[in-house]
Amino acid sequence: MTSTELLTRADALRHGRTPFVLATVVRAERPTSAKPGDSALVLPDGTVEGFVGGTCAESTVQLQGLRLLETGESLLLRITAAAGAGTEDAGATGQGLVTVANPCLSGGTLDIFLEANLPPALVYVYGHAPIARALLDVGRALGLDTRPVSSGEPLPSDLDVVVVASHGRDEEPVLIEAVRAGVPYIGLVASRKRGTAVVAGLGLTEEQRTHVRTPAGLDIGARTPSEVALSVYAEIISLRPPRAPAVRHAGASGAPAVAEAVDPVCGMTVAITAATLSLDRNGDTAYFCGPVCQHAFADDPSRYAHA
Repeated sequence: MTSTELLTRADALRHGRTPFVLATVVRAERPTSAKPGDSALVLPDGTVEGFVGGTCAESTVQLQGLRLLETGESLLLRITAAAGAGTEDAGATGQGLVTVANPCLSGGTLDIFLEANLPPALVYVYGHAPIARALLDVGRALGLDTRPVSSGEPLPSDLDVVVVASHGRDEEPVLIEAVRAGVPYIGLVASRKRGTAVVAGLGLTEEQRTHVRTPAGLDIGARTPSEVALSVYAEIISLRPPRAPAVRHAGASGAPAVAEAVDPVCGMTVAITAATLSLDRNGDTAYFCGPVCQHAFADDPSRYAHA
């Protein structure tokens, strides 16, 4: 995959709201198979597209990339063949640098910048009134993916916000569907009296009704449509967790935390994906960073029984 092809692929992933990590080699100390400028994409299923080194280096990039997809952060990854196999420099981690000693490397050191690319929060706005238009404009100014929609449109699994500002038109079915879909923020723009009456008539349980916020927005004395929109987004931001649940965007039903295992041969921590090399022995499954470790284990499993 050429650099142009990789960037085109990255653009397609962004357009499709698929999260990914862009890994770029920024420094290579020989002997290494990768060179500065080599890059790859790490996808939520663990697929690595592109080139950032051999199998062992790629295994490390895959694991760190999957971890970043959970947090949305970026970091500089240093992979070295130095002693201390399989360890990570925890002291450097908090400064944006993670050092991993990979004994499987032929030598040298790789510095790879891993940049998490997560889709912006997806906001559905129902209604055509001035407040609805303001919600779209203000949301875009905040860098959100805001879309005008109509009642009856299906809700995607990664939808973050639903705001109904239709002044009484088709409110109930939209709110019911949003609650049942588990959308994190559901807001109804209405007076307190009317909003309370609408929510009470939705036919939902008491617990479900608490998920509809009405009047939507913080009480900041908003009067104009733009000010109302600002108050709504202020409330959304105030309710946002310290770290956005990036994993919501990983698939149709979300994704669990990264499953990890320790290679019994070299001691490296590897991510468990459909493509991870493995062997079953006595009812247990061993996972490997690459074919060299897999073959070594297959030749003499008893040698690594302690692992």
